Amino acid sequence: MAFPYMEAVVGLRTANEPNVRRAIREPFGGKFICVQKFFSYSKMNEHEQRSRSFVYVHERPYIFETYLDLRQHAALKLPTSLPKTLEGVISQTYLEKCRAYSIDKSNFHFVKQFVTIIMDSATLLFGVLPWIWKVGVVLESTGVDAENEIYHTLTFLAGAMIWSQITDLPFYLYSTFVIEERYGINKQTVWLFIKDMIKGMMLAIIIGPPVVAAIILIVQKGGPYLAIYLWGFMFVLSLVTMTIYPVLIAPLYNKLTPLPEGELRARIETLASSLNFPLKKLFVVDESTRSTCSNAYLYGFYKNKRIVLYDNLIQKCKNVEEVVAVVAHELGHWKLNHTVYLFVAFQVLIILLFGGYALVKNSKDLFMSFGFDSQPTLIGLMLYMQTIIPVLPLIIFGHNFVRRAFEFQADAFAKKLGYSKPLGDSLVKQEGNLSGLNADPWYSAYHYSHPTLVERLAALDEPHNKAD
Repeated sequence: MAFPYMEAVVGLRTANEPNVRRAIREPFGGKFICVQKFFSYSKMNEHEQRSRSFVYVHERPYIFETYLDLRQHAALKLPTSLPKTLEGVISQTYLEKCRAYSIDKSNFHFVKQFVTIIMDSATLLFGVLPWIWKVGVVLESTGVDAENEIYHTLTFLAGAMIWSQITDLPFYLYSTFVIEERYGINKQTVWLFIKDMIKGMMLAIIIGPPVVAAIILIVQKGGPYLAIYLWGFMFVLSLVTMTIYPVLIAPLYNKLTPLPEGELRARIETLASSLNFPLKKLFVVDESTRSTCSNAYLYGFYKNKRIVLYDNLIQKCKNVEEVVAVVAHELGHWKLNHTVYLFVAFQVLIILLFGGYALVKNSKDLFMSFGFDSQPTLIGLMLYMQTIIPVLPLIIFGHNFVRRAFEFQADAFAKKLGYSKPLGDSLVKQEGNLSGLNADPWYSAYHYSHPTLVERLAALDEPHNKAD
């Protein structure tokens, strides 16, 4: 199980999204230049600069991840028999259905990645982003000061957001309403999807401008302590988000209702009390309106903790013991401070990233390599994040390695409490766990934030758990 709420805040939700990157810089001739050597710019025309930038930024991670995808696709194609730990638990027919779903998702992924790399190439090579930035001249006709960097940046981000919605929408619709619909996973209606999309855009419009304005002002006035100030702002923003998310944002998408009185509630409250977990509220969320996924998560600060159960989890588990076992696993994450460790690691990574940005933010070469003839603040930060993509695989691998270890430890915690068998039974009933039965070892080591189902069941069956 994951930490859905905390991860949504600190950006650790999925390792497949390249959100965290690192740059390598070296002093040369009194200024900083990129080690990747996609210049000297004085000897290159604009098209050559963009081409070299694209090769450096995109080629290596794309080739590496495509190689892993091909390994995984080949593994999925292999005939699969039921592992001994699952014999008599699920049918061969259901296993084949899970394999067919994984193959369909893999085929779709190849198409999406190919189209994405073509679009990214065109965006860079034809200077789409600089063109969107220059749309600031439109501001002048509306009476707004186009020289104001905050207004100009917000206009650019609005255009980029619209472009992103247009390009991403077909892929999401096909994945959700064709592939997942085919296998009975999707429960979301088109109308619910439209409402969610509108809510997301409205939240971006409300929350985005003050955050963008603050970042620009900090960069403009940060001086030698820029990295510290940026990190401090993001740290405070994370805490504020963690506070308002469950109260103001989550209810916009899902309905949270108190878990009714009964055996399940009593058992969870007893378990929480025995572990000194300061449980204040216990909710059920209507995840069944969107998918068949089942899970549970915790959130809250200090003495004000909540537990949230997916309604799918309650519906799928044949007895109370299995639901309580999942909660025991989640409480293991809390007791072992896994969420705190991940949060601290993320803060360290953020300050390192901002430290690198502070070194290159005034580099003309960085902007020229992507076709910009000016040096807007937020654009510089975005381009910096693009140039450090090649080290992304190391960060992803390290992150997932730690996450898998945490999952074993949380399983071991639940096992010590006597929930080994019910936890295993509950894991089998979660469709997402069955998709990893054919996983290629290299692919799973890089992409999977959780151990495979077979690995977890084997660990739960061992006399001395490997996570102890």
